[in-house]
Order: sequence, then C-alpha cells, then structure tokens
Amino acid sequence: MVFRFLMITLFFVPISTAYSQENSCKHFKKLSCPEKWWVIGHPFVAQKALIISLEAREKADSIQQNKLLKGKGDGDQVDAFRHVYWMAKLTQVVGEKKSRKLGVAHEKGNQKDFEKGNKEDGSLPDQVSSEMDLWNNELGLKIGNETRGDLVEIVIGEIKKGRAKIVKTDAAGYFLDSQGNKIDSESLKGKWKNEKCLVGSDWVSPLN
Repeated sequence: MVFRFLMITLFFVPISTAYSQENSCKHFKKLSCPEKWWVIGHPFVAQKALIISLEAREKADSIQQNKLLKGKGDGDQVDAFRHVYWMAKLTQVVGEKKSRKLGVAHEKGNQKDFEKGNKEDGSLPDQVSSEMDLWNNELGLKIGNETRGDLVEIVIGEIKKGRAKIVKTDAAGYFLDSQGNKIDSESLKGKWKNEKCLVGSDWVSPLN
C-alpha cells in the first residue's frame, strides 16, 4: 500500500513549470482504471506521458482549426492524427514498449467507459473506434522508431497517403457499413459491436 502511494505521488511531482501538481492530480483522477495502473507501474515517465498526451490533443486541435486534415476529431483524419502523433512522440521519449502498453490501457478504459455510458470526445466509444485507435497507435509507434524529423508534417503525410485508419462515412458525416450503406443511428445506440467499418485515412466519399 505504501509502495502504491509512492508511485502515485511521484506522478504528481512536476517536471515542467507548464504543468502544476494540481493539474497533474486533476488529470490522474480523470484517467480510467487501466490507465491509472499504467501510471502506477511507470511512475518515472508518467509525467512525461501526461505532457505528451496534452500536446497531442493541442496539435490535433490546431490541425482541425487550420483545416490541414478533415474532421472534428471523432473517427476521422483529425482523430487519426491525434493517436498517431501521440504514439510517435511517446515512443521517442519513453520507448516503444511503455508507449504500446499505455495505448492498450487507454482502449481498455474506453471499453469500460462504454459499459458505464461515458462518452469520449462527445460520443460513446465502440469496438470499431477502438480498433481504429489501436491501428493508428501501431503506425505511431513505427513512425516514432524510424523517424526524427518534423512529426506533425510526417504524420499528416502518412494520413494523407492512407496509412492510418478512419471510420467510413459519407459526405454528410453519416456512418456507412462495409457495403457503403448508411447506418441508422438508432441501430448504433448501446452497441459495442456494430456495422461501422474502417477504411484507409485517404478515404473520400464518392459524394464529395
């Protein structure tokens, strides 16, 4: 019990003036149970992971605002960017093994959120979204291991080449099944497994 308390305390010790101990505490409380266990198991890099996680979200928001990629951050190119960039930067800073474990912990947390009815980025997570994130995490790990250039530029390029995954939608943003049929939104409610499917991140609806 004392050891566990020490691990959490170490997470709260700021390594940057940009993030106070109070902010670290708030972020820790918001984490899912699997993510909290990751923090407890990796106390010496947890603060770095927090900073990178916030940075990835800020970069994605900037990308969306400047319309460098399509979407609003929910199953689209902007969403893909956030995960790919997150894992790429984490890999460069804390290593591939720790980064992958954090990515998996995050997705386990999403499934628990689904079971509790908690939304992520405004929508309820589901299996397809989780599969998308895990794919994009792996792409990020690869980029983080193999490149040392401008990560933002590199990740945007990979997404435009279709190497990441996004959820298939039509021009109006409605989800499509594997046959290209519009999915009734009512049929998606309360279902972890549904008819949504993934496509390459260079997907363009025929109606666009």
